[in-house]
Amino acid sequence: MEETRDFKILVVDDSTTNVVLLEAILDEKGYQIETALNAKEAYAIIERESPDLILLDLLMPKISGFDFLEEIRKIDKTKNTPVIVVSALTDEENVERIMSMGAIDFVKKPIDLQYLVERVEKVLFKAYKTH
Repeated sequence: MEETRDFKILVVDDSTTNVVLLEAILDEKGYQIETALNAKEAYAIIERESPDLILLDLLMPKISGFDFLEEIRKIDKTKNTPVIVVSALTDEENVERIMSMGAIDFVKKPIDLQYLVERVEKVLFKAYKTH
């Protein structure tokens, strides 16, 4: 899909392995990828550019994915940015919590890459369809 090149995706995960994996697979699909290993790095990226989608891990040191999601929903620039949570926290209570906090989708770890790509494409093309 040629349209993907215009999309910027921010990957926020404290696991270098996951960041490299997601960056490689999404870059191959033509997306522009920014990566952050913690919420502080992610805030710095958001300050200078507006991602079209954020892939967010929940279990991170210092500032959790829950706290990060809550904070970005208070910022005008990111209050409507789609967030897909990618996490090993798969119990119903946590999934319901992040969805009620404004996440648009949830992908469990270990990551099924094909499924993740499908979810990313669905969210981006639904959210940013040109009319």
